[in-house]
Amino acid sequence: MADLKGKVALVTGASSGIGREVALRLARRGADVFAVAEGTEAALREVTAACGGRSTFRIMDLAFAGVAEKMVEDCLATFGRVDILVNNAGARCYKPFGEFTQQDYEFVQGVNLRTPFFASQAVLPAMRAQGGGRIVIVGSQLGEVAAPDAALYGLTKAALIHLTKSIAFECGASGIVVNCVSPGPTETPYITNRLADKPELRKKMLANVPLGRFLRTEEVAEAIEFLCISEGTAIQGHNLLVDGGWVIH
Repeated sequence: MADLKGKVALVTGASSGIGREVALRLARRGADVFAVAEGTEAALREVTAACGGRSTFRIMDLAFAGVAEKMVEDCLATFGRVDILVNNAGARCYKPFGEFTQQDYEFVQGVNLRTPFFASQAVLPAMRAQGGGRIVIVGSQLGEVAAPDAALYGLTKAALIHLTKSIAFECGASGIVVNCVSPGPTETPYITNRLADKPELRKKMLANVPLGRFLRTEEVAEAIEFLCISEGTAIQGHNLLVDGGWVIH
């Protein structure tokens, strides 16, 4: 497993949940972390302080066009390189199909699809000049299977799985390793808050997980970390499901 000393990792959605855990894990490997989120400054300061080194943060609303490119530009201006890009930030909107608005669509696809698409494009010149790099895109098991009220969210996550394959196919010869990690239901602050007063929904979701429980953020982050630090390059364009068995039945 690689020592990341001297390497720079750009992690989106880094203020809490899976993104926070990924940022901390990569920092413990020696990387300088450029943490991006829409969260509060206090949360991001806490993350980067825990990361140590030269790690820093930016508060950015990734729902808007042009922000992904600005994010990469700021990372390069700060550190002079970017070795790892973890496209983790995500937006959710759950409604029955037929009730989604144009605003819903623009918001969810802006964060979930446009940002990783253009961030991944933006890091290519630097990664190619450095002789390679790692891109990990965080999808979802709902990119593989349908679920009630999740047509819009699942659409963007399915597109990310294809995007992963496309970037890997076109950029692998440049030493850029691209993979996707698709978590199942994970005990993030979002899930905890969403299900706090919905015991029946929690029970229904758990019924789909053969593991019998929700995933822990560290379990998903461990898979992302592996894809960032493994010295091997043969795992390319893969969608790694970390879902407790959701899609196997």
